[in-house]
Amino acid sequence: MTKSVALLDYGSGNLHSANRALIRAGAEVTVTADPEIALNADGLVVPGVGAYAACMAGLRAVRGERIIGKRLAGARPVLGICVGMQILFARGVEFGVETEGCAEWPGTVERLPASILPHMGWNTVRAPVDSVLFAGMDADTRFYFVHSYAAQKWEWTGEGPLEPAKLTWSDHGGRFLAAVENGPLSATQFHPEKSGDAGAQLLRNWVSSL
Repeated sequence: MTKSVALLDYGSGNLHSANRALIRAGAEVTVTADPEIALNADGLVVPGVGAYAACMAGLRAVRGERIIGKRLAGARPVLGICVGMQILFARGVEFGVETEGCAEWPGTVERLPASILPHMGWNTVRAPVDSVLFAGMDADTRFYFVHSYAAQKWEWTGEGPLEPAKLTWSDHGGRFLAAVENGPLSATQFHPEKSGDAGAQLLRNWVSSL
């Protein structure tokens, strides 16, 4: 049976490309800011590009943080992409300005300690062997990144309603979280919709898990 996916439209995100990629992955996609549709779909995708503070402002304008929280309280799958991953953490710091995030995970999104920024282009990741998102992929599979900020530590202690997290790391000036799978809540720092066959496989894996 075809799975329904709501692609959250809150004024930030690569909606056209993400929509096409999710359709190719086998989902029935609705681009929406309607809370009822976003809550009731089999899966919710939260995209994001640009500044952390601007994304949080747009998300709050459509009560997106409440939609995410309500879905997770009911064990309903959510996938964050790029800044849509970053805003799941407790806070982001850009240019010395701290912004509160959704706080589904503790921790801070900060500037990467790299001499060349943004981190733009293809890079490998280190996924756990029991990953659902990266199932069927080789260790040298590359994904497309474009970012200057990321969560560089995992601070969740394991307490709370979500399952223990499966962490995927990558490196640019130091290690950072490239993806997290935490029960119904998953996220990628890279753009699967821009990552060719590898990104398409990851999205198929996620849609198949709904």
